[in-house]
Amino acid sequence: MDTPGHDLNADQIAYWNGPAGQRWTDRQASQDVLLAPVSEILIDRAAVRAGERIFDVGCGCGAIAIALAGRTGPAGHVLGIDISAPMLARARQVAPAGLPVEFVLADATVHPFEPESFDLLVSRFGVMFFAEPVLAFANMRRALRPSGRLAFACWREPRENPWMMAPLQAVYKHVPKLPQQAPDDPGPFAFASEARVQRILGEAGFSGVAMEPCNFTLDVAIGRGLDAAVEAVLEIGPANRALEGQPAEVRDAAKGSIREALAPFASGPHVRLGGSIWMVTAKAS
Repeated sequence: MDTPGHDLNADQIAYWNGPAGQRWTDRQASQDVLLAPVSEILIDRAAVRAGERIFDVGCGCGAIAIALAGRTGPAGHVLGIDISAPMLARARQVAPAGLPVEFVLADATVHPFEPESFDLLVSRFGVMFFAEPVLAFANMRRALRPSGRLAFACWREPRENPWMMAPLQAVYKHVPKLPQQAPDDPGPFAFASEARVQRILGEAGFSGVAMEPCNFTLDVAIGRGLDAAVEAVLEIGPANRALEGQPAEVRDAAKGSIREALAPFASGPHVRLGGSIWMVTAKAS
């Protein structure tokens, strides 16, 4: 299924509709458990009220959209929007019947939202991948009522997120480093700079932008032990990307190094490492 979108987002659309998007879809249940600490912070700061209309940008497999639909109740409505067909298929599959939630395959940069029709824009790691973020946020702001608000979570700097970087550094013992991204390139850390996020949202017309640093620990094993943690970081994320196309012997050697890197963080069935996000809130006008 083709995803309509901005031309400059074509690479992201291809990525999230290809094998990578399917891998994330296959790990939906595990990822929702892993990211539960982030989801709890986001849902708390969103402060949803009964009857509100909400749209979840980059909703993926639907965890946040489904949770907020339960809070806004039958008088409200939640729209989950994403560029990944496989992830949206999973979202529709796992959404309980009767919830006021729908999922749409679209690029929020150019999607023709009904103007001034939503109370809240929310996202868990879905807004860092726009090639033209000011254009995207301006389009989304037009969908918000004048009293509308925004709440999203984005990753802080790599060094603040050892749960991702410790396995990657172990992989770098065996393969070249991934190409360094420019500060404005789409990617998981594209919103790590507080100044950049403030500028983007300001230019898009938002006001009262607040950025709260939130630190937590993530159990990359999700209670399944060290071997499960190693397999998890090999399946998706930066370690996986660094190993793409490598022969089996290199992957096996990297797997051993990842295990060594994660072992000091293992405690029983858990492997806990630190993570950090910006919790961003703003007003539509």
